[in-house]
Amino acid sequence: MKKVAGWMDENLEMSISIVLISLMTLLIFVQVIMRYVFQNSLSWTEELARYLFIWLIYFGISYGAKTRKHIKIEAFLNIWPKPIRKFIPIVGDMLFLGFSIFVVFTSVDLVQKQMRLGQTSPALRVPMAIIYCAPLVGFFLSAIRQLQTIKFRVQVLQGKAEDDLW
Repeated sequence: MKKVAGWMDENLEMSISIVLISLMTLLIFVQVIMRYVFQNSLSWTEELARYLFIWLIYFGISYGAKTRKHIKIEAFLNIWPKPIRKFIPIVGDMLFLGFSIFVVFTSVDLVQKQMRLGQTSPALRVPMAIIYCAPLVGFFLSAIRQLQTIKFRVQVLQGKAEDDLW
């Protein structure tokens, strides 16, 4: 069980993103071939590619949180006095964690509303609640990744881990 959890911790977002982008690319390729070679298009491929892209975006947000590669403004860091600078990334991570939790709770309401409405997508007839789950899942994973990042940054401050904070 620990091996599975360790693998998921290391590879979850990347593996899912690879599958999603591969499927999306394949679908778009099939659509282009159908449209320009066979003079006939499939009605569902564009819609499915769009939904895969939406899910890919939210897994990408989580992956960015995991790798600590989200955009940062170094000039903002440099305006603080040197003794405070080492704490600023943690404050930023805590703000992002708060935002992630806010999006998760907001998304729960949105998904519940979609489930009550029973709305489906036009071509695939997929329940839209599944599509609206993307921010919920992505930001839930981001919140977990932010907690891991905050823990790591605190360990760096305590000298228990080595890495640059910014």
